[in-house]
Amino acid sequence: MDSYPVNLLDAFIDQIDLGIIVLDDQLRICHWNSFISQRSGKNLQQAQGRDFVEVFPEANGEHFVKVIELARERAKHVYSHWLDNLPLVELSGDCGEHVRQLQSTLFFPFKAANGERHFGLVMYDTSAIAKTSEHLEAALKALNRKQSEQEQLLRKLETANSQLLQSEKLAAIGQLAAGVAHEINNPIGYVFSNLKTLDGYVRDLLKIADAVDSAADLDELRQLKRNLEYDYIRGDVEALVNESEDGIDRVKRIISALKDFSHIEEEEFRPADLHRGLDTTLNVVNNELKYKAEVVKEYGVLAEVECIPSQINQVVMNLLVNAAHAIEQFGRITLRTGGADDWAWIEVEDTGKGIDAKTLNRIFEPFFTTKPVGKGTGLGLALSYSIVQKHNGRIEVDSTPGLGTRFRVWLPVRQPAPAPQQDAPPA
Repeated sequence: MDSYPVNLLDAFIDQIDLGIIVLDDQLRICHWNSFISQRSGKNLQQAQGRDFVEVFPEANGEHFVKVIELARERAKHVYSHWLDNLPLVELSGDCGEHVRQLQSTLFFPFKAANGERHFGLVMYDTSAIAKTSEHLEAALKALNRKQSEQEQLLRKLETANSQLLQSEKLAAIGQLAAGVAHEINNPIGYVFSNLKTLDGYVRDLLKIADAVDSAADLDELRQLKRNLEYDYIRGDVEALVNESEDGIDRVKRIISALKDFSHIEEEEFRPADLHRGLDTTLNVVNNELKYKAEVVKEYGVLAEVECIPSQINQVVMNLLVNAAHAIEQFGRITLRTGGADDWAWIEVEDTGKGIDAKTLNRIFEPFFTTKPVGKGTGLGLALSYSIVQKHNGRIEVDSTPGLGTRFRVWLPVRQPAPAPQQDAPPA
């Protein structure tokens, strides 16, 4: 008798009122049924091959880590009851209403036909069962109220995080202020000196011009020109003007860079030229870098990236300043860019002292710093990590003590479409 086709089983799984997700041994998504697509609003084809916690970041917590440990190391079927834990994955209720599911889950290992280990995740919506009991119905309403309170707290946290981000940006600019002032003062200084020299040249030229009317003959006029070194003045005036124009242009570039860097109110994602932002940031931190390292730019070919440019500039500035501080004598900082598929990356590599493994595990913690008092708030990398997460990206770090450190920031070229707005849960 011929076996039934596999798609018959797929059709059955798509009809049952359970969420089913299949993961490979590295916890990458292999498949899920239509229940997950309908309740999460996510596209299976876009999710396949990606890490589970990348597609469902709300699951990335201590509870899920313990579940994985039990399933992987002890080969256990791990059951989580809705009374004990919040939903592992945020799914809408039946008919799309936005309510907190009473979600129970089963997570278990199994071997595929080729012998490779996979994991199955089954999610039950027990809301309907709960509603049959007045006690559980009250619990459901209480959970919905708790969700509303949590969402309000999250909004407040986002506001506080935004304010903290701007405070750190202003603090960073404050730390760089002396260097920026020096960068501006240097060209202004020689422009001012040139103007004083030009003032003397103009007075001499006016003497020659006035002598045209009073000179007895051309020989007297020629003698005056020789005495006042007219030929030297004529050549030097052009050089002074060109040098002064270059100085003023440098000041304009620095001020323009500061203006581009400090768009404090900018919160909208928009297509941006990352290379322009990198050059802007280099201009802002130039005085911090030039005495510590040679800066090498190795830019690749990049399309415009949908981002909040001023926030990405903040991330790059933090990485560049940290790279400079990591170099004890004089070294090299390499700024690279590139892209792969629908992603762009920015890389900052230094030849500094490197980071040991113990410290490497803590560098993204808020207020953690290895710098002495007065040299930093300990928020730079924590806020950089937060910004990159907000952009749906990631930061990779590789460091060898004594040889240097490399940070790579990955950003999606296009941000994923926002989830549709849903009504607030009932009180």
